[in-house]
Amino acid sequence: MKAIFNGVVVAESSDTVVMDGNHYFPKASVRTDLLTFSNHRSRSSYGEEQWQSLFVNGDLLPDALWSYPDPSLDSLRDRVAFVRAVKIED
Repeated sequence: MKAIFNGVVVAESSDTVVMDGNHYFPKASVRTDLLTFSNHRSRSSYGEEQWQSLFVNGDLLPDALWSYPDPSLDSLRDRVAFVRAVKIED
């Protein structure tokens, strides 16, 4: 699976976990050179969500991906999911 924003592959992995229609990629598969900080925090049934933004080819996508520092499901540990503006494809 690939996560694509602004024509650039920002994450790629054959090991994604699908929960609630979202593909959770291993954190190690995300291009860290494209990540930028976000102050946004939220909660879901899986725990506290920490967000990051993407900066790709001069375009900022605020709060583009989230992860769970201490998820209620171990299968989501060290994984990230992307908002709908990031295209997910095979």
